[in-house]
Amino acid sequence: MFEQEKQILDELIARFCQERSLPTGKLEWRSIPFSGEWGIAAPLFPLAAADPARTQPVPQHAQALAEALRDSIKLPAGFSRMEAVRGYLNLYYTTSEYAKKVIDSVLASGSRYGSREPEGKPIMVEYSNPNTHKPLHVGHLRNVILGGSTCNILEASGKRVIRANYLGDIGLHVIKWLCNYEKYHQGEQPGEDKTRWMGDLFAEADRRFAYEEGFEAEVRAYFARWDARDPHIHALWKETREWSLEGFKQVYDLLGEHFDRIYFESEVEEPGKAAVEQLIKSGLAEDGRPDLPVVVNLDQILGTKEEYRVVIVLRSDGTSLYATKDIPLAVMKFNEYDLEKSIYVVDVRQTLHIKQFRKILELMGYPWADKIHHLAYEIVNLPGNVTMSSREGTVVLLDDLIREATRRALEVVQEKNPELDPAQMQAIAEAVALGAIKYPMLSRENTKMVTFDWESALDFNGQSAPYIQYAHVRANSILRKVGFQQESGADFGMLTHPSEVDLVELIARLPEEVQRAARELKPNLLANYAYDLAKGFNDFYNQCPVINAEPALRAARLALVAAARWCLGNTLRLLGIRAPEVM
Repeated sequence: MFEQEKQILDELIARFCQERSLPTGKLEWRSIPFSGEWGIAAPLFPLAAADPARTQPVPQHAQALAEALRDSIKLPAGFSRMEAVRGYLNLYYTTSEYAKKVIDSVLASGSRYGSREPEGKPIMVEYSNPNTHKPLHVGHLRNVILGGSTCNILEASGKRVIRANYLGDIGLHVIKWLCNYEKYHQGEQPGEDKTRWMGDLFAEADRRFAYEEGFEAEVRAYFARWDARDPHIHALWKETREWSLEGFKQVYDLLGEHFDRIYFESEVEEPGKAAVEQLIKSGLAEDGRPDLPVVVNLDQILGTKEEYRVVIVLRSDGTSLYATKDIPLAVMKFNEYDLEKSIYVVDVRQTLHIKQFRKILELMGYPWADKIHHLAYEIVNLPGNVTMSSREGTVVLLDDLIREATRRALEVVQEKNPELDPAQMQAIAEAVALGAIKYPMLSRENTKMVTFDWESALDFNGQSAPYIQYAHVRANSILRKVGFQQESGADFGMLTHPSEVDLVELIARLPEEVQRAARELKPNLLANYAYDLAKGFNDFYNQCPVINAEPALRAARLALVAAARWCLGNTLRLLGIRAPEVM
């Protein structure tokens, strides 16, 4: 934002260095922590250490150079003062100039403020990863929300992103479903709510498998026919898998998610078995069949103790496991795309598994193995710390959760804005409901558990999505009332109230907050920033009249409100949360 000013400073400092036979390019600017005014600082220690004429310790020489710079260079336009403190050269921006730069930048960039243009190799983010023929419930939700927001943030930071989904479309759970369907529901078709219907049949099949005499034996026989490539069963599998995919898409559309590449477990099962044969031939794997499984003893190979342990890559009966298929899946990803990084959004309990197959890939000679990254997350609990389960009565289906959240949000919208028409109320309630569901899962550290709680999720006065959304609505309401049109020439030197200065500082932080969240792969950093931004705007809203201010101050404050609205809306969108115009 202040690159031109920094360039002028760099030129002045380069001239200073040349006149004193000092090396150039040794200074690096950094922001001074905000404390009522904005500034940048350059440590002189690297320059002092590289000075061949130095006759005193580096800290003292750095301070002497800082003082010499302060006294010899002219203060550039846009800065109010310059000082030399403990080996640093500090420059402070003129408040009005800083505010003008920030607000003008936001209004010029609009929906792109905080974002960079994409460049470089792509990053693949694999997330969601449900099993077909099963329901989507609250336990799946954090994965989808975390993965989607991570993709948004990476894209905004300037990365090319490939959104990938890896579906478990084979295995005992599918065979149970197919056997149950063919025996008890043959010819039935799913209705509009495909995911619920598929989930109901799965729960029924699971109960029969556990409690109905003879059903397990029927499933085992059905599995043998599947393994023998029975054409009837495979045709039924493809048809019913498509029903699952259609149901998943309904949910993804509702959540605002999409995928660029979908992988299926079925397409890597045979390549996985071939990879196991390769491991055996290379001596990395020990083949204990027919009595024992095929294993890779990583601790023995690497000389470590209880770090990687023993990995089973194929059962004794020749059937595959997660590790069998994750190896060829990783190879497929890097063969298809020249990836900078491959991120797996996976439950924290899979940490050892990912560590193991990444190390196996490294031992197999794949140079990109160290580009595999695990973005771990903890589970979501119901109030009372009841863990989600698709088999037990504790399960809360995703559409039930959204329906209940929408009902509760609609009550609030009706109370706050009874004059809205029913269709508009419903649309707003859905936006508020989805935000209320998403925000608690994003604002908490990935690796900490989330206990979903209605009261805090829909709190318009606490750290929640509705609170942030309502700040956006307030900003929009002010601008709509005056028919705001962006104009140049506002005197931003009039923005001197502490709440105004704090709000400018918060708005200025968005680009760096995006970069930081992308670097650390922590959407919670941006979620917490969004709350701080909303709180800063509300403080300004409550302390500084806008519409009734005198004309010059009114113009500056309206521009600040417009910048805040863009910043709030952009931040919400990066979190995957809609920013409504009214509530």
